[in-house]
Amino acid sequence: MWEIRALRKVLPMLVSTSRSLSLPAVLPGLVLCAAVTLSAYLVEQLQTMVFGSHWIESLVLAILIGIAVRSSVCLPQTFIPGIQFAAKTLLEIAVVLLGASLSTAAIRQAGLPLVGGIAVLVALSLAGSFVIGRLFGLSASLATLVACGNSICGNSAIAAAAPVIGAKPDDIAASIAFTALLGIGAVLTLPLLHLLFGLSAVQYGVFAGVTAYAVPQVLAATASAGAISTQVGTLVKLMMLGPVILVLGAVHGRRPGGSPVNLRHVLPWFILGFAAIATLRSLDAIPAPLLPGMAAVSAAFTVTAMAALGLSVDVRSVAHTGGRVLASAALSLLALGALGLCLIGLLNIV
Repeated sequence: MWEIRALRKVLPMLVSTSRSLSLPAVLPGLVLCAAVTLSAYLVEQLQTMVFGSHWIESLVLAILIGIAVRSSVCLPQTFIPGIQFAAKTLLEIAVVLLGASLSTAAIRQAGLPLVGGIAVLVALSLAGSFVIGRLFGLSASLATLVACGNSICGNSAIAAAAPVIGAKPDDIAASIAFTALLGIGAVLTLPLLHLLFGLSAVQYGVFAGVTAYAVPQVLAATASAGAISTQVGTLVKLMMLGPVILVLGAVHGRRPGGSPVNLRHVLPWFILGFAAIATLRSLDAIPAPLLPGMAAVSAAFTVTAMAALGLSVDVRSVAHTGGRVLASAALSLLALGALGLCLIGLLNIV
């Protein structure tokens, strides 16, 4: 398991990068992310020129191009801080700005029944994913992290849950690696399922928000379906992070190795920022001339973060690591997708 040991060495860098970065440190990686982003936009435009429309969005193209670069070239260490900065900080800023485009109509259309349904679904998904992980021989800690990563909000959920349950660095690294890989697979598959099942914009937003691994993947998967799908999907993906971490804290907080919950675990700053901007937008407190610019910056930062996400995945390394973790995460993701379709039917979401 030398790859897991390597991931363990990289993990502390993921946590500390945003705390002490200077422009010279992040510039090489940011330039590389920008180059991948520009390539994604150019390929999208090329599709439009040749076929009259683009079939693959720039967000997905940025992920694929980034993976291709990282998996074929050994990147120097100087690129890593900028890639991590783009994948984390730029994405968080993009999510905050996304609140400015949040439609109050989408929130009303989602409604309280959806909130209750998502709570039940997440509870079932967490329990089911945990049981699947244990059946595949994963430790309780690793099974919990994989369940949180798939069922709630990806790396944010894993990072928030890890200190609460006293997870080992190897377990954190493995859960992040495999759920991220499956998340990218979901981004490529979900738009096809949107067409196959004939889902409406709101239905697909709920389905993507439930099934996609994290907010970046929700944004990428719903880009082709329109703003309503993106808004609903983001709401669905973010709404359960805090409550689940509180429950985990209550269960694990007094166990050996567990640590108490703090506000940073339950409410990351970008979730608070997203809610604040969305509230201001609903009150018409944001000047109308600023809205297009905020949307444009959010979109550009999101695609750049997708490029960074792709540049963080080396298929060569992940392909050689634990099949049990991959199988467990894949089965729990499939179960989550099935539960999402059941939720849409039960709540009669249109």
